[in-house]
Amino acid sequence: MNHKLFFVLLLMVPVLVYSQYFEKTPSGGMVDWTDQIIREVGIGAPNPNLPIGAQRASAIEAAKRVALRNLLERVQGMNITSEVTVEQYTVTSDVIYNRVEGAVKNFRVVDTRYKSDGSVEVEVEVPLSGIFGAVLSDFVPTERPPYGYEGAPSSVVYTGLIIDARGLGLRPALAPKIVDQNGMEVYGTGSVSRDYALQIGVVGYEKDLNKARGNERVTNNPLVVKATGVTGTHKTDVVIPNNEANMIRAAAANLNFLEQCKVMLILD
Repeated sequence: MNHKLFFVLLLMVPVLVYSQYFEKTPSGGMVDWTDQIIREVGIGAPNPNLPIGAQRASAIEAAKRVALRNLLERVQGMNITSEVTVEQYTVTSDVIYNRVEGAVKNFRVVDTRYKSDGSVEVEVEVPLSGIFGAVLSDFVPTERPPYGYEGAPSSVVYTGLIIDARGLGLRPALAPKIVDQNGMEVYGTGSVSRDYALQIGVVGYEKDLNKARGNERVTNNPLVVKATGVTGTHKTDVVIPNNEANMIRAAAANLNFLEQCKVMLILD
C-alpha cells in the first residue's frame, strides 16, 4: 500500500470512531448508542474438578455467565425516561424483569480469547432493539393520538429531525423527550408509531452533526435545530426554542417523520 495513503487512512480511523457516541462500562464493555449495540465481557476459570478435556468448555460457560451478569447490570442502569431507569422499572413486576432478562440472554458471542493461565475471556453483544422491545412496550401507546397543532402545515418537506444538544450535558435514554421553552412536549413516546419505536428506538444518537445528516434515519433533508438546554432528573430531555418547536409541529401536521422516529440527538 502507498505510504501516504496508509497515513491518511490511519488519520481517518480515530475520527470515524470518535463520531460515534458510546459509553464505556466498568467491566470493560460499552454501549454504542449510535450503532445501538451493548457489548460486554466475561472471564471464566476452568473447573479443576472436571477432566482436563472438559475444563476449557467449563471456562467458556463460566465466562458467558459473567458476561450475562455484566450485560444485565449495564441494562439495569440505563435511563428509560428522564425520571425512570430500567432498574426502577423492572422492580415493579417479575413479568417485566423476565422480559428484560430474556432480551439480554439473547446475546451472541463476538469473540473468545484464551489466556495463558487457562482462563477464557468471552465478549458478547446484544442489539438495543431487543431492549426496546422489552422495555418500551409499556411506554409507547398502542394508539397514537392525532398531532395536535392548529397552525398551517409546513410547505417544506423534511425527512427527519436533528437536535444539536452539544455542550449542554445531555445524557442518552431509551425514551427521551423534546420540549419547548414552556415545557410543552414537542416529541416523545406519544408522537411515535409503536412499531417503529420498538424496532429502532425513539431517537438515534450521534456526536458529529455531519455524520448525523448522512444517517439513513433522517436523510435526505432533515430539519436541524439547536437546543437551548436539557431538563429532567437524569438530564435526558432537550429544550428547544418555541419558534422551532412550532416549526416542527407545523411540519408534523402533514409529514410522518416524527411518527417514524426519524429523530436524532447530537451530544458530547
